[in-house]
Amino acid sequence: MRRLGLTGSIGSGKSTVAQLLRQRGLPVLDADQAAREVTAKDDTLQEIAAAFGAQFVRHNVLDRAALAAHVFGHPERLDRLNAIVHPRVRAHLRALEAALEADHPWVVQDIPLLFEGGLEAQMDAVLVVDAPFELRLGRARARDGMSEEQFRARDAAQMPPAEKRRRASRVIENDGSLEDLEAQVDRALQELGIFPPSSP
Repeated sequence: MRRLGLTGSIGSGKSTVAQLLRQRGLPVLDADQAAREVTAKDDTLQEIAAAFGAQFVRHNVLDRAALAAHVFGHPERLDRLNAIVHPRVRAHLRALEAALEADHPWVVQDIPLLFEGGLEAQMDAVLVVDAPFELRLGRARARDGMSEEQFRARDAAQMPPAEKRRRASRVIENDGSLEDLEAQVDRALQELGIFPPSSP
C-alpha cells in the first residue's frame, strides 16, 4: 500500500479535498478524527490531566476548546501536548491502514501537521491545499466562530504555507469554484500516477 499525504494550513479547505478524494474511491484516514478517538481514552485523558491540570478533563471528557486556548500561542505547551497525543494517533492510523491494505493500493492520510511532525518521509506523495490568508481566515471564522486572534495563533503554530508548498508533490489552489477544485484534484491524481478504482 502506498500513502498519499494530504495537508494544508488552517482554513485552506483541506476537508473539501479529502471528500473529493473519497468520492474518487480513495480511502481517507483523518488524523483529526483519530486524535478525537485517542483523546477519549482513559490513559490519554489521565496523562493530559497530569500534564496540564484536571480542569481540562471534566467527567472523563476532554475540554478541547479550553485546552486549545491554553496551548496555542505557547510552543512549549503545544509541544508537550503533541508528545502525548501524536504517538497515539500514529499508532491508531497504522492499525486503520492495516485493515485497508488488502483491498486498496493507495491510502490517503489527512494530517494537518504532516510536515511539522516530520511525517513526509513516510508518504509516497504529498498534496498541499492552499488559499490566500484572508480567505482562510474567513473560512475559519465562518466554520468555527474563531476570532482573528485565535486564527493567527493557530496559523503561526503551523509551518508557513510557502514552505509547505515548496515541499509538496502537488499544490491544490483552493481559491476558486468547486469545479476548478475538482479539476485540480483529478489532474494531480493523474500526474502522480494514482488511478482510483472509481470516479464520481
